[in-house]
Amino acid sequence: MLSALRTRVASWTRPRSSEALPILLDRRRIYILPTAFGMFFTVLIGTMLLGALNYNNNPALLLGFLLGATAQLSLHATHLALSGIRLRDARALPVHAGDAMMLELRFDASRARPRTGLVLALDDARTVFSLPDAEAMQVELMLPTLKRGWLRPKRLKISTTQPLGMARAWSYFWPELKLMVYPVLEPRAPPLPTHEGLGTRSRVRAQGEEPHHLRDYHIGDPPRQVAWKASARTGKLLVREYEARTDLDLRLDWSSLTSLPGEARISRLARWVVEADRINARYVLVLPGQKIGPSQGHAHRHACLQALALLPHG
Repeated sequence: MLSALRTRVASWTRPRSSEALPILLDRRRIYILPTAFGMFFTVLIGTMLLGALNYNNNPALLLGFLLGATAQLSLHATHLALSGIRLRDARALPVHAGDAMMLELRFDASRARPRTGLVLALDDARTVFSLPDAEAMQVELMLPTLKRGWLRPKRLKISTTQPLGMARAWSYFWPELKLMVYPVLEPRAPPLPTHEGLGTRSRVRAQGEEPHHLRDYHIGDPPRQVAWKASARTGKLLVREYEARTDLDLRLDWSSLTSLPGEARISRLARWVVEADRINARYVLVLPGQKIGPSQGHAHRHACLQALALLPHG
């Protein structure tokens, strides 16, 4: 019942859908309510004023009004602590499902005023930070990842009870984010498959058929490799280095793992992609309806893992 009520109330609060960055908090989207301490303080002040009126005690009345004015000003200060905060940027590097993802958020403020004790929360993830004046601040929030594919975070809640803890002000950021979660890696996968002989070119020795580029002459290079025209233009001996056809590419093929169910295939291929990248090998990933590579490097690794992450579930 309580959970349903919270969900209903949350559906009334702003924003009701994701927003493009940057996002600015203005007074129309900040909510504020007294804390338990604030409620107790209000009852205490009310009791003090009633007693002062009953006994016609002017000093007690003055004290009660002063404390009440202080409480009122603290509500205003708590509201101002959130007003003008701006979320400039949000990003996160991809991780494998099951690992914690570090969401990096960059905040600043439109007006220079100290803002302390800011609490940022998303589900069970929570962090506390401060914005000194209008300086930019990067905040990190660790998000759990449960399954592969695109992760679209829910609304981020920012709140504070500063300066006196009598009220809690809160608001929400809902940036348009699509964060990539790679597949789970098979923990004890078999070794990489043997080379499949795709016949791609790799610069491994100076005996081949097609020139690759020119380099400085080294003692022992055969005279027939000297590029005489290029050497005459530059004033130093240059030799042609050739590339030869080699069979160093790995073929990571979906169809070769027919004995495994779908998710197990994805986990094994993901492990093989990571291992091939670790040893700096060139490889091609063959999936149903698509072929990625052959290539190597960080961009190729990301393309392969993302393709595996976006395969249909089941």
